Amino acid sequence: MFSIDLAEDAQLFPLEARHAEEFFAHIERGRAYIGEYVGFPDRATDLDSARALLAKYAVTAGEDGARFFGIRLDGTLVGGVLFRTFEAHYGNCEIGCWLEPDAAGRGLVTKACQVLIDYAFGERGMHRVEWHAASGNKKSLAVAARLGMTRDGVMRENYLHHGVRQDTEVWSILSQEWAATRSA
Repeated sequence: MFSIDLAEDAQLFPLEARHAEEFFAHIERGRAYIGEYVGFPDRATDLDSARALLAKYAVTAGEDGARFFGIRLDGTLVGGVLFRTFEAHYGNCEIGCWLEPDAAGRGLVTKACQVLIDYAFGERGMHRVEWHAASGNKKSLAVAARLGMTRDGVMRENYLHHGVRQDTEVWSILSQEWAATRSA
C-alpha cells in the first residue's frame, strides 16, 4: 500500500486488519490517554477485538465510507487519524485523531489531518469537513483551530463516555475556506 511522509521519521499509512497485533500493542501502551475522550479503545480489549475493529473499518472503506490511517514514528505505530464518516454523495465527512502521549506535541496529527482534508476536498470533491471533540479535549480542539476550522457549536451532554455525560464541540471547514488557507 502507500505511505506518506509526515516528517523525516514519521509516516501515514492505511491501517488494516493485518496490522492488528501492532494496533493492539499501540492501544495497550496508550489506552488510558487515548481512551480519555475516544471510545474505540474500549472496543479493542484484546487481539481479536482489535482485529475486528480494524476489519470493520476495512469493510466501510471498501464501501467508500469511514476508514482508519495509522501514524508511525520511527517505525512504531503511535496514533492515527480517521474519516469517522465519509459521505461522498452528500459532500460531507468527519475526521478525527488519536495519539499516544509520547508522540504528542510534534505536529503529526495536524499534518496527517491536512493530508485527509486535501484528499477530501481535492480528490473527492467534498464540500464540508467536520471535527467533533469533547469540550474537555483541549488538545483535539487545538488541532481543529490549527486546521483553520470554525467552531459551529456545542451539543450539550450528547453522549455518555465512562459514566460521564460529555458535551461535544462541532467544528468545520468548507472547501472554499480550505482552498483559501492553502493558497495563503
